[in-house]
Amino acid sequence: MHQRILMRAKKGPFDVYSPEEAHEGNWIGENNGNLVFSHAAHKLLGTATAEITATEFKVNPRDADMINERYDVYVVPLANAFRRSYAHRIELMTKLVERLKIPVVVLGVGVQTDVDGDREYLRPIDDVVTRFVRAVLDRSHSIGVRGEITEGYLRALGFSAVDVIGCPSMFLHGDSLRVEKRKAALAPDDRVALTVSPYVKSMAKIIARHHERYPNLRYLPQDLKTLGILLYGDAPQDRGKSSPIPIHTSHPLFTEDKVRMFVDPWTWMDYLSGFEFAFGTRIHGTITALVAGTPGYLFAHDSRTLELARYFDIPHRVMKDVPADVDAAQLYAEADYTALNEGHKARYETMLAFLTKHDLGNAFADGDSAARFDARVRATAFPPAVRPAAATATEVLLERIQWLRDRNEALREDAETLREQRLGNRVKRVVGGPVRRILNR
Repeated sequence: MHQRILMRAKKGPFDVYSPEEAHEGNWIGENNGNLVFSHAAHKLLGTATAEITATEFKVNPRDADMINERYDVYVVPLANAFRRSYAHRIELMTKLVERLKIPVVVLGVGVQTDVDGDREYLRPIDDVVTRFVRAVLDRSHSIGVRGEITEGYLRALGFSAVDVIGCPSMFLHGDSLRVEKRKAALAPDDRVALTVSPYVKSMAKIIARHHERYPNLRYLPQDLKTLGILLYGDAPQDRGKSSPIPIHTSHPLFTEDKVRMFVDPWTWMDYLSGFEFAFGTRIHGTITALVAGTPGYLFAHDSRTLELARYFDIPHRVMKDVPADVDAAQLYAEADYTALNEGHKARYETMLAFLTKHDLGNAFADGDSAARFDARVRATAFPPAVRPAAATATEVLLERIQWLRDRNEALREDAETLREQRLGNRVKRVVGGPVRRILNR
């Protein structure tokens, strides 16, 4: 049966945007980790009879009638949406869901509080979350959450139809996932990937230590602001500034060309497959390494990262317990992927049971659908990594300057057209009034 799926995703998995376009249009959804789980969901649900359309993160309650008419189900992969800073967006999404007549399936939502699951911190959003979950459950058998902290929170709010399913990103390869160490010990000259959440300031000394000890260290940022810094340098208000966190071009990781950022998951995974180890605070930076077959290690700094690490048995430490002199070789030695590997199939079956309950297909059980998805990924030319501007090839910089010039010209033309339209409307109002009075006599 043909199934028309509207999926909350910034872009489709085969939509190609240059880094400049991705930055201007925010086609990574603030953080390229968003693409990892939405694209994995797209692959997972992409059967031969499924037609999946990305929402581009647009949420407008007035679109409800159109959505009801054009789609059979609204699938909503979410990240740490139950957080105080996101409450206004949850309220808007709730207004849309309340107007929908089609099924609504939430594919893995998480709460964001501290690693202890502080309920008092979440108290201000209790009513917002309650209304959203109630609206979803009026159109769904259950709500899929990322881990036990979110499950406990929703049950405390009075909801029982809660399924812990993790995150779609870990099921990019279906029931096949195996992470193995390629060598007995990590050496100083091995390729090591680092992820950093710029707001986790306790990473500063860890970054400095690893920059000094691992010459082949690479920092893989994920946020939109850092993409802009890589493309165009520091913002005017930040020029000349320095920080022990790599958020300015003055940082050694920038000046030594040790920063790489990707605007698509596929090039990101391909790059990480060549590393011996990846570690840091980014949960989807860690997951991207794992699904690429590279050992990853997470520093969990809040509930959203901790519950996913626990659910998938990802090697991790709570950030507050990580000493400043921690060493990647030590993390590599202690990392054990036995539980992650051996428990993967059971977790995959849990996800499939959730999809079945909600009448959603599974590409891995639909002939060669998953293989065709992978083949299409391989056949698509995605842009390469973005590097610091100072280390970028001259021809690439010239193309970037040309793009900016063309974009500036297009904006100027748009502004001129808008000015002429406003002027025309003003003339119509001025002239039209007397004319209407004459005609009405």
